[in-house]
Amino acid sequence: MNYFQTLKFGSKKLKLNDINTHILDSELLLSYALNLQREQVLTNLDAKIKKSRFNFFKKLLHRRQKKEPIAYIINKKEFWKNNFYVNRDVLIPRPETEIIVEEILKFIKPNSSKSLLDVGTGSGCIIISIIKERLNCLATAIDISKKALNIARFNAKMHHLINKINFVNIDIDKIQDNKYDFIISNPPYIKKLNLSKLDDSVKLFEPYIALEAGIDGLREIKKIIKKSNKLLKRNGKLIFEIGEYQSMNVKNILNDNGYYINKVVNDISSVPRVIISTKIN
Repeated sequence: MNYFQTLKFGSKKLKLNDINTHILDSELLLSYALNLQREQVLTNLDAKIKKSRFNFFKKLLHRRQKKEPIAYIINKKEFWKNNFYVNRDVLIPRPETEIIVEEILKFIKPNSSKSLLDVGTGSGCIIISIIKERLNCLATAIDISKKALNIARFNAKMHHLINKINFVNIDIDKIQDNKYDFIISNPPYIKKLNLSKLDDSVKLFEPYIALEAGIDGLREIKKIIKKSNKLLKRNGKLIFEIGEYQSMNVKNILNDNGYYINKVVNDISSVPRVIISTKIN
């Protein structure tokens, strides 16, 4: 069997399990099974596949047929401009979260030195992406999950930034009053009752702790807003991701806690996704 036939085999298997991205997923899984770049596979479709590689490919397909996300199967996800190691201990980085990186880089000049706090760092993809482009800045990244922090540290080492970011296993409530120029976060914001409505690939595989945020979906956001008021310097900025239909409530909470709302940035689907605010008192 050659690569072309193998790809067709994989695509058909996935399509039968209602995987919409069956063609792309087959290509990604075969590339991983062969330890080749996707482009190398697609430009060598006549090449023969070894039986051992084909059997490995079938195992990968079986995992994907059960709706396991590609990122967890191949332990890799691209975010911003880089690849990050991921497993089921961390949320899979998503394109809409890149808005945080894009917006914060507008506030930090290339050679300036600012202090940043990343709350619930997960894979570390946000803070690592920022510090890679602003090497004079100092960062602290916190998470209540030790396993997530291990992944974040691994990614920081992979990107040669382990000496630039201080990773701490702590909840934001427990942080003492250090003063930061920026606090950023992609917090949990899914209502408890809405978890069951999520796609199987999310609810069956991604960490519950990184998704669930109480009855109103605002438990962690409220905590971050309140505590950040003590942790931010005057005129420091709080930049974080929110869920659909949360914009108005979050703006009210920010106003009640002494923040000026700079702007709300929509994602590609026109959903209000990232709020940028400034501590003014």
